Amino acid sequence: MDFRIFTGASFEPEGEGTTVITGPNGTGKTSVLEALAYLGTGRSFRGAPREAMVRGGEDRAIVRAELEHDGRPTLVEAEIVAAGRSRTQVNRKTASGRKELATATPCSIFSPEDLAIISGGPKGRRELLDDTLGLLDPEGARAADETERVLRQRGALLRQAGGRVSADVASTLDVWDQRLADAGKVLVAARERLVAALESVVGPAYGRLAGAGGRVLVGQRYERSWEGDLHDALVARRTDDVRRGVTTTGPHRDDLILELEGRQARTHASQGEQRCLALALRIGIHQLVVARTALVPTLLLDDVFSELDPARSRALVAELPAGQSVLTTAVPLPEGISVARVVPIDRVAAP
Repeated sequence: MDFRIFTGASFEPEGEGTTVITGPNGTGKTSVLEALAYLGTGRSFRGAPREAMVRGGEDRAIVRAELEHDGRPTLVEAEIVAAGRSRTQVNRKTASGRKELATATPCSIFSPEDLAIISGGPKGRRELLDDTLGLLDPEGARAADETERVLRQRGALLRQAGGRVSADVASTLDVWDQRLADAGKVLVAARERLVAALESVVGPAYGRLAGAGGRVLVGQRYERSWEGDLHDALVARRTDDVRRGVTTTGPHRDDLILELEGRQARTHASQGEQRCLALALRIGIHQLVVARTALVPTLLLDDVFSELDPARSRALVAELPAGQSVLTTAVPLPEGISVARVVPIDRVAAP
């Protein structure tokens, strides 16, 4: 209700197979997937702020989904507030963190915006890793949530300090630095384990998507923003942090470095190569989740075929595992897709 351009809408995909949402651009196809993905991640996969997801003139949007896992029903509800604190509930209880959301509404998202994961700044790559921890690593997911909370508190203190390290500020920073170091060490270790696990699946997936015969062309490594002990690094940067009013080192400044044949993909890969690499990352993550957990995420594919040539479209279809998927398109589907249901959106009533 009141999500994006919709005053209200309901959508029921097929339990198995591919449900295709068709219609012209601007009719809200992507918004349907965005709502589904929000319930599993707590944010827009398009990088939009919360206020952008609330229909113009309204102060909040409601998104609700009824799901079933192994015969057990799950109700997930999100209240997205344009100016204020949003919340998400699972079975009428407030969700405690990203692990609970990811387990209640597991999904794998493929979209044109994925290109920014490769070509953009480190934030998108960190978010990709942390979203995956929600599906694979409960300890890592809890550490990611705790790290975010501590960074907010530490940041508020730094801004209030007014550029001076008083005795009170130093004493309070001692507490936040220790909490950030404790959570950050666990989070970074989990991220590094995930990057290592992805090495065996991302390269082969990229090779097949790019028509390279499955050769492993991808290099990936996790790059920390500090050396040595995190607590020591925070203490060493304290004066500069207070002066600038921000935390300048920690897991929120780290990066996932991706390479193709020894070249940094962010700066030295073509757009076609970057797009294939982004898809390979998503496919690799989906494969890991299916292999290591009892979860089978719903595949959400937003207009990806308009961005791919026919050969790469066919290769992507061949890589997708069986299960529930929801796909949007404004163009004809490539050959090879078995469709269980087609849902047309011809127009949206004016708000």
